[in-house]
Amino acid sequence: MKKHKNIIIFLVKFFITYFVLVAIYNGYLQKSQQKDDVYQTSSITSLVANQTEKVLNVFGYNVEAVQHDQEMSVKLIIEGQYVARVIEGCNSISLIILFVAFIVAFSGSIKATFLFSVFGSILIYVVNVLRIAFLSVMINKFPNQIGILHDLVFPAIIYGTVFLLWVLWVNKFSNYKR
Repeated sequence: MKKHKNIIIFLVKFFITYFVLVAIYNGYLQKSQQKDDVYQTSSITSLVANQTEKVLNVFGYNVEAVQHDQEMSVKLIIEGQYVARVIEGCNSISLIILFVAFIVAFSGSIKATFLFSVFGSILIYVVNVLRIAFLSVMINKFPNQIGILHDLVFPAIIYGTVFLLWVLWVNKFSNYKR
């Protein structure tokens, strides 16, 4: 019976945390995006695109991040060529919410749970910006490989990072560690 109790507690903590964070994020999106006459992505999505631009500029690429005028996205233009777009789903917040919900559900001490959630979220965010930068360069150089790059390689990078963080959390810091 204790085994089932732990599963139920995990699920309750996970779904409560997940739905609270999703509700907060959706409220933020409702207030920060504009779809009427002028499109404007959320500030987080714009920030991700602008940071991607800065990363690529550091590596010598001439990059511009420009709000798309016909859809809710930011265009990434490399060397004058429209290569990629950053949409709300690219900003890593939905994945960070999933990550944090899992950490809370498999909680350790309050301090460890909080710190791992914060630093793990920052790592996911940074890996995501680097992933978008790398994806943009690869699409620019290999436009015929966009399907493989966007749909397979680059999700594996971000989801692999989250998975490794989860494994580290469960095995080293959670109350469920061996």
